Amino acid sequence: MQYFIGVVPPESELMKLKEFRNQWPANRIDDLVEPHITLKAQGGLSADKSWLENIKEAAAGFPAFPVQLGEPRFFGEDILYLSMDSPKLQELHGTLVKAAGATPKQIEQYFELNLFVAHLTLAKTAYGLSREELKGMAAAASEELAPYPAFTVESIRIYRKPDGQQGYVKYMDVPLKKDR
Repeated sequence: MQYFIGVVPPESELMKLKEFRNQWPANRIDDLVEPHITLKAQGGLSADKSWLENIKEAAAGFPAFPVQLGEPRFFGEDILYLSMDSPKLQELHGTLVKAAGATPKQIEQYFELNLFVAHLTLAKTAYGLSREELKGMAAAASEELAPYPAFTVESIRIYRKPDGQQGYVKYMDVPLKKDR
């Protein structure tokens, strides 16, 4: 069993992103995971779930905050994503890495802490699209998805990948600190 943590946009934006990604029939990304902002990779999130209470506690102490999706960008030539500039998202990421107890090797392996780039993946060549199709998708995203959505992050979603399956599914939502 594998786990990772993300932020899910509101339902209206989620549907818009799914519809956009599905304009490219070869894009198999929605078969693997719903649209999300990657927040904490697998490092430290072991199958025994010894990290879970630490993650819940860390989230409960972190206040809700706004996030703004931004223009499409690439990791290399093979991964297209929507960017964002959110110091609070970076801070929450660091809090969760610490709470999960990720090792220095895991932090490096999963591009965390100083290597972390908050993103919402639109497509990858590994998910069925060519580099040329990714370039076309990036141009379309600039037109069709702008103005880019902004929303308040009020919870994080833990995803799990059951043994023997390819995709990740929702395991649980964990609320952030509530305003009083």
